[in-house]
This record gives sequence, C-alpha cells and structure tokens, in this order.
Amino acid sequence: MKQRVLFIGTNNAARTQMAEGYLRARHGDRYEACSAGIAPTALDPLAAKVMDEIGVDIAGQRAKDLTLFDGKEMDYAVVLCAGGVCPMFPWTKETLHVDFPDPGRATGTPDKVLAAYRRSRDAIAAWIDGRFE
Repeated sequence: MKQRVLFIGTNNAARTQMAEGYLRARHGDRYEACSAGIAPTALDPLAAKVMDEIGVDIAGQRAKDLTLFDGKEMDYAVVLCAGGVCPMFPWTKETLHVDFPDPGRATGTPDKVLAAYRRSRDAIAAWIDGRFE
C-alpha cells in the first residue's frame, strides 16, 4: 500500500504543484502525492514549464483547497510556510516543515524569473529524492 503525501502551501500554484508532480513521477510506485493550498489560485504556467524541462508533466494539475482533504488521513503533510503562515493538518501521521524559495516572488528579466523557478524546482527535487528515496 502506498504512503500518502500531501504538500500544503498558500496558493497551491507553484512549489506544492512541482512537489506533487515530481513525487508522483519519480516515486509514484511507493507514494501517492497530492497538494493543496489555504488560498488556492491556479497552476502557475512557469512551474509547469520548468517541470516539463525535466520530463515531468504537471500541466493537467489544478490548484485545490486544503478543505478538500479534511478528515483524509495522510502519512505525511509537507507544509511550506509562506509569509509566516504555517497551515495545520491534523489528519497526518507526520508533519514536515520545509522552506523552498518562492519563485512567484522573483523579479527581473524573464530569464532571471525563469532561473528562480528552476532553482526552486531543483531544491524541491533534491529534497524529495533525499527524503522519499
């Protein structure tokens, strides 16, 4: 039986979506991945673009509200604190707090912004590979 992992953030737009897609693509044989936000918006197209660069298609994913998972037991809740807000999820066996750079806050030229998304993607992938390998 697969262990269930829920990535929780504020908007469920970029980092949590990248994490969900990466865990599913690389370790989906052992883990069921999902993500949600406390104030969901929409999938960030730049997140989808940088994930596609490494062969992970998240274009079909959508932002989800954390309340959709109320009462659903998870093995891990991976919480990305944003702006000092760390969402709580009481239906988990273990809560992990992780901080990845928020690429949505990047400014500058399009190339610099895209580089910020790639740095976040790479940090997320390295952490997932180390934690869930």
